[in-house]
Amino acid sequence: MTQPKAAVIGAGFGGLALAIRLQAGGAQTTLIDQRDRPGGRAYVYRDKGFTFDAGPTVITAPNLLEDLFTLGGKRIEDYVELMPVTPFYRLCWEDGDVFDYSNDVEALNAQIAERSPQDVEGYARFASYAEEVFHEGYVKLANVPFLDFTTMIKVAPQLFRLQAFRSVHSMVARFVKDPKLRQVFSFHSLLVGGNPFVSSSIYTLIHSLERKWGVFFPRGGTGALIDAMAKLFTDLGGELRLKTPVERIDTEGGRVTGVEANGWSGEFDAVASNGDVVDTYRRLLSHEPLATKRTKRLLRKRYSMSLFVIYFGTRKQYPDIAHHSVLFGPRYKDLLSDIFKHGVLADDFSLYLHAPTRSDPSLAPPGCENFYVLSPVPHLGKAPIDWSVEGPRYRDRILEYLDRRYLPGLLDNLVTTRIFGPDDFKRTFHAHHGSAFSLEPTLRQSAYFRVHNRDNRIGGLYFVGAGTHPGAGIPGVVSSADATAGLMLADLGLA
Repeated sequence: MTQPKAAVIGAGFGGLALAIRLQAGGAQTTLIDQRDRPGGRAYVYRDKGFTFDAGPTVITAPNLLEDLFTLGGKRIEDYVELMPVTPFYRLCWEDGDVFDYSNDVEALNAQIAERSPQDVEGYARFASYAEEVFHEGYVKLANVPFLDFTTMIKVAPQLFRLQAFRSVHSMVARFVKDPKLRQVFSFHSLLVGGNPFVSSSIYTLIHSLERKWGVFFPRGGTGALIDAMAKLFTDLGGELRLKTPVERIDTEGGRVTGVEANGWSGEFDAVASNGDVVDTYRRLLSHEPLATKRTKRLLRKRYSMSLFVIYFGTRKQYPDIAHHSVLFGPRYKDLLSDIFKHGVLADDFSLYLHAPTRSDPSLAPPGCENFYVLSPVPHLGKAPIDWSVEGPRYRDRILEYLDRRYLPGLLDNLVTTRIFGPDDFKRTFHAHHGSAFSLEPTLRQSAYFRVHNRDNRIGGLYFVGAGTHPGAGIPGVVSSADATAGLMLADLGLA
């Protein structure tokens, strides 16, 4: 019998995880990416001795990554080292207040008691709630594809009991009264592109996921983890084609037959897209009538915010800065409304500051520091800003703010800077509206209501990554690979 052939478009975390599962499962798999190295949003930039991870930096649920290597009869330790990060995050406010967030319950309770003694018991109840959500929403459902409404109906009672119709922030507020502590325990949905005041309370599961397994960082940066996954894939016999931008998914009789990419083409029994869901249907399947209706539906959906990212290296070191810092501005709910609802590029901002040299000094020259800072901003559909003009201004405002409040002397010690904004997400990743996380993670855009892992009209077409179930974030996209691989291997007669 001829070995089934599968193609995966896009070598981000989701695409790599799916390609590994397919290759290990017996499908001869080709992984195709437009760029010169794998990673997708987890690309790597190098400049003047600095190594910058472009995208994901918070590594959680390491068991999902370990499983990929185990499937191939390998050990992750032989490919990459994952180092624990403590604290998980340092949360900072403009009045100088600081909260170190970790899985040390005693230390957490001490910090909570110092601010709001009555919230110690409230936090314990919130943690219990989040643990139950984690069990019901993640352990049971993260790798289960929601292909029909019946599947959704079956889990509806549990979701209703857990009040999934409430927002993350409103659920946290039921248990915790202090305004700053509400920020501490509600910001996590931003890590997957969701507004804490809108995203379903199901996303409180992130709190338990981190508490259970911790937060990690790969030695050598996130790019080292990507390289490890790519090597695992090729070690298993998979084909990795880089510098090969896919231009078309071929179909015949309502079924996928192959792909065409930059002068190269291949015939495949199944094709999965790790690319933007709108771009896949609208551009790669523009010739396929069955894709037209899906495109129209997707264009009516809500998309996550975008991001404005500054990568910068300094000749000065800042040893008091944590690896991961969340820097809250003077507003929380109103700022998020400006970003998600009103499409306003506000004068103030809240920031995530990544300092990887805190864990791995080799990512910068001796005596130097490596950083990136990101600011959530409206996507291009909400605010059609000319970022070629506004980008340098916004960069200067953020760097001046960091110099004044968190990194004294920054402006005088910059060695290199690079910016990446909404227009870059659109241009580089074909991201609809320049969204950084694809579909916004609301209840009505989750599970069955998200793009399905397998298309129900075009045979042999599948999806993996942020746009499909269960959603964005490394655990989300790696879990989506598990769900999608199960479908593909079964359809190919390999499971």
